[in-house]
Amino acid sequence: QWKCIGLRRRAVLPDTDCPITWHQADLQDPESLSFLGDSAFSDITHILYAPAPSARTEADYSAVYARGLPSLLKSLPAGTLNKLQRCVLVTSSAVWAPTDDWVDETTQVDPTNFRARAMLAAEDALHASLPQHVAVTLRLSGLYGPDRVFLVNGLKAGRIKAPDGPGHWGNRIHIDDAASACRHLLELATPRTLYIGTDDHPVALGDFYEALAKVVGAPAPAREMRPPGGKRLSNARLRASGWVPEWPRALDWYARYHSSHKDAGER
Repeated sequence: QWKCIGLRRRAVLPDTDCPITWHQADLQDPESLSFLGDSAFSDITHILYAPAPSARTEADYSAVYARGLPSLLKSLPAGTLNKLQRCVLVTSSAVWAPTDDWVDETTQVDPTNFRARAMLAAEDALHASLPQHVAVTLRLSGLYGPDRVFLVNGLKAGRIKAPDGPGHWGNRIHIDDAASACRHLLELATPRTLYIGTDDHPVALGDFYEALAKVVGAPAPAREMRPPGGKRLSNARLRASGWVPEWPRALDWYARYHSSHKDAGER
C-alpha cells in the first residue's frame, strides 16, 4: 500500500478518511515548496504531476506547467531524483491542432496557443530532468463525470448550439478512467514516454450533442457553422499497454447518470 502526500493551493482541512496527507503549497510560489527539501521527503519514489491552473491565462499556465514542474523537482531533497521510479505528467490534447485525421502520439504538435506552449515546456523539462523509463506524459482529452455536467445542463436549458462543418470532433474520458490511467502508468513496468488518455469513441460534436440531448430528454440543439475546433484522438497505445476504461463510450455513462437522477429532479 502506498503512502501518499498531496499539494493543495488552499488551506487543507483534516480528513481522517482520506488516504492522502495534504500539504498547503502553491506551484506558482516556489518558496511554498521549500518544505519538500526536508529529509522526511527523501523516500519519494513516484510523482503524479496534474496541476490545475487557477485561471485560463498565459501567466497561470506558464506558472504551473513551464515553471511549476521544474520548481517542484528542484525542491525535493538532494538525491531524490536519482531514486525516483516514475513521474507521470498530466497535460492535454490541446497541444494538437484541429483535424479530421486520426491523432496519435506520433502526430506533430501545434504550439500556436499559450496552453500548448506551457504544457509542452513542462514535458520538455520533465524529459530533460529524468531518464526515459521514469518520465511519462499522459495527454488527456475532455473530462466528464458527476460534477462535470454543464453540457447536460446547457442542452436542457437550450443554451448549447452544436458546431457544424469539418474538424469538429469530441473526445472524452470519465474522470475515474483518467485516474485509473494515471495509476496504471505509475505502476507500468516499461512505459513509453507519451500516451493519450481518452475513451474508445471520438464522435463528431454535432452528432454527439444531438445524441446526448436525446438521452437526457432535451430538445435537439440548433447547428451553426464554425471554424475547425477538434481532433479525433486514438487511445490505441494506452489500450495496448493494458489499460481498460470502465466507460469506453461517454453516452453510456450519461444515460446511466440521467436514469439515476431524473426521478430526483436533478438539473
